[in-house]
Amino acid sequence: MKVLLLGSGGREHAMAWKLAQSPLCQKLYIAPGNPGTALEGENISLEILDFDGIGRFCLEREIDMVIVGPEAPLVEGIVDYFAQKPELTSIPVIGPSREAARLEGSKSFAKLFMKRHSIPTAAYKEYQIGQLDQAMSDLDRHALPLVLKADGLAAGKGVLICHQRDEAKAELRAMLEGKFGEASSTVVVEEFLQGREMSVFALSDGLNWVLLPNAKDYKRIGEGDSGPNTGGMGAICPVPFASEGLMERIKEQIVGPTVEGLQKDGLRYQGFIYFGLMIVDQEPWVIEYNCRLGDPETQAVLPMLRSDLLGLLQRVPGQQLNDVVMEYEQGFAATVILSSAGYPAEYQTGYLISGIEQARGALVFHAGTKTDENGQLRTSGGRVLAVTGKNNKLFSALEQAFTALEHIDFEGLSFRRDIGHDLM
Repeated sequence: MKVLLLGSGGREHAMAWKLAQSPLCQKLYIAPGNPGTALEGENISLEILDFDGIGRFCLEREIDMVIVGPEAPLVEGIVDYFAQKPELTSIPVIGPSREAARLEGSKSFAKLFMKRHSIPTAAYKEYQIGQLDQAMSDLDRHALPLVLKADGLAAGKGVLICHQRDEAKAELRAMLEGKFGEASSTVVVEEFLQGREMSVFALSDGLNWVLLPNAKDYKRIGEGDSGPNTGGMGAICPVPFASEGLMERIKEQIVGPTVEGLQKDGLRYQGFIYFGLMIVDQEPWVIEYNCRLGDPETQAVLPMLRSDLLGLLQRVPGQQLNDVVMEYEQGFAATVILSSAGYPAEYQTGYLISGIEQARGALVFHAGTKTDENGQLRTSGGRVLAVTGKNNKLFSALEQAFTALEHIDFEGLSFRRDIGHDLM
């Protein structure tokens, strides 16, 4: 198969790494990719929202499948674009339709979907700028802490947990007045759930579904889960507390009803579904949906997937996931993100990266990296690299990751040293 993978982050490097291992993969293109994906396939200079350019490329190179890494092309309707072009309809695009991608693109849409299909989630109410006075009045009576969520996409930073009423009012006002741009023109105010977070990943063909290994990510920038939310500072796969009984409840109460709900609502969904969960007294509640794999969870999940990823994806267009037997690796994977100083706020880029070749015993996935005119590797983003250790014991997997990353250096390098400590 000739495959085009869209994206340029750490998730896409991990996906490219896994796809390239498949005997089905004849040629792998990544658009636009990064220096890490270039090690797995051929990077192509295409913008992920240039649907016309992507379509032409697929025809010119006789692409057999398009796999979408990040959410933006899905929310903007790349699946619909291919479906509506007669010359492109035979090329499957892994991902949901634009309407189905609203599960991630709109928190309000997702909440209404869960309510309609009796999927457990926190109580909520939504507000727009014209309802600011009513919102302030309601906050006076709302239990604390509470959660504020920008309705639209905000690069993983649009969720705030407020412990003080004055803080909640100030943040709600700021969000409605444009703190996250159009993404927070509507804000969901949600009940706070106290429990343990975990992430579950399904691959659906629109009728059937299978589960990938589960994970837990660490969104806060600071150790001890302090500071602002980021796109994710690390991940552990699988989650030690995810017992067989808990996973059965997640399947029966959340994953199954979600796939069935999409069918009932007539929403085309052939791709990955990310379930962000809070486990409260051993009962699962949905915090959020994503319409793609998570980042940085993918960098821990895919090393623990023994099954051929491309082989699984090949079954999706024909709705043939019903007889798949999933295979997982034994043990644990632990991913630690190396970030730029200042992230998730302002940060500088362009710093020389050294030592990746010496980081043996672990996988190193590129995220915010670029190659300069002299062929030297430099930083180009807030999250720069993901270092993943893998071992039969969680402690040993973490030790592998931390030992390897000590060889890597760039100005302002920062990482959390407590990833996974809450699980041991």
